[in-house]
This record gives sequence, structure tokens and C-alpha cells, in this order.
Amino acid sequence: MTFADLHHGPTPFLLPNAWDVASALLLADMGFPAIGTTSLGVTAAAGVPDGVNDSPELTMAFVRALSGTLSIPLTVDLEGGYSDDPAAVAALAVELVDLGVAGVNLEDGHRTADEHARIIDAVATAAPDLFINARTDTYWLGDGGVDQTVRRLVAYRDAGASGVFVPGLTEPDDVATVVAAVHLPLNILWQKDIPAGVARVSTGSALYRHALATALTVAGCARDGCQPTTTAIDYGDLQATLTR
Repeated sequence: MTFADLHHGPTPFLLPNAWDVASALLLADMGFPAIGTTSLGVTAAAGVPDGVNDSPELTMAFVRALSGTLSIPLTVDLEGGYSDDPAAVAALAVELVDLGVAGVNLEDGHRTADEHARIIDAVATAAPDLFINARTDTYWLGDGGVDQTVRRLVAYRDAGASGVFVPGLTEPDDVATVVAAVHLPLNILWQKDIPAGVARVSTGSALYRHALATALTVAGCARDGCQPTTTAIDYGDLQATLTR
């Protein structure tokens, strides 16, 4: 089954988002069918806030470190593509394909729909086998509601997107509206109840943020003399995962 095929199953598939090699390999060992990256996790681990990174170096270093180690598909969060030049983003996409990457997320951010559509078109032309998950934050930010979101997603579909991603989309009626209008697999962020029509559910930065919270809890217990309720990954098991 290809990465694209996962988006057409009878139920949504869960895509966990990793931030380093160890988290990616351990998640793969859990039996997930694919792994994504999280831009917040990758950048925060390097001391850089999410959304301000204008260089692909951190992401590409992570992907190169993973190259050849995963037996399942990898999709990469490219934020906005680290450039407003369609040719530059397309060249980056080709480099990712050469590293074995199956998909990318590309978010519109500050761009107009036409500007982002041109980037998607360039990527789809240069890397036709790459699954392009076109993300818009209009719904998340309350910019025009579901109508504006649909207009943008249709433009991205027509430019060559393979799927669409709408963070913050939770209401079943709005999900149904997007699915009926766009006719591409819909990706939303992990939440308690998943509305009908969703094809893919991403954990986003949640795993990384929970990992940090757990680390702080354990550090507090070490300081205060309490016993943490969580169990650490076994040292030997982690070493074996990283050296196999």
C-alpha cells in the first residue's frame, strides 16, 4: 500500500509526528503505517520558535539522518516551503523525493491563494509522485470561515495538491462542507472525536509537547523525592533501536 493509498481507507489513519530520529523509529516500531515530522518539534529542539524559521537546514538535516532507516513512508512538514519562489520550493521537493520522502505539508501562511497555488503547481510538476498536503490556516485563524477555506482549498486542488489540511477544523457540518466541495482527502489535527469524512488525522506538535511535559514532571519528581507515574524507555531497547 502506497502513502497515497492510506488516505482512501475505510477509516481515517493516524499520522504521528516525530521530531528526531529516535522518536521516528520508536513510532514506526509501534506499527503506524507512516510517520510525519512536526515543524515545531524540529525547530524548538534547536531553540528556534515555530513559524519563524526561514531555512530548510534543520528539516533537511533531520530527513537526511532518517534516510534509509524507516521501512514506512515519511511525510515532511515544510512549513511554507522556506521560500516564496516556486522554483526554489520545487527544487527542495525534488531533493526530498531523492531522499525517499513520500509526502510534504505546504502551508499558505501569509500568501494569497494564487501565490500558494503557484508553489503547489511547481512542486506537483517537478515531483509528480510526491503527496502534497496543502494546508490553510484560514479556518484556524477565523479568516473568512469555512467559505474562504473552501475557496483556497479548491485553488490548491486545481494546482495539483493531493490532499488538504485544515488545522482547527472540528465541526462535523464544516468537515462535510469541505469534503463535498474539495473532493480530496481531508487531514485534521488529532482530537477526541473525529467527524465522518476525514481521511487523515495528524498529531501535529502534541507528541513533542507531551514529551516535554513528561520530562518536566520526572525532573520535578527527581528534585522533590516523588516517584513518577510514567515508565521510561529502557536504555538497552533504545540503543538497540538506534543501532539496528
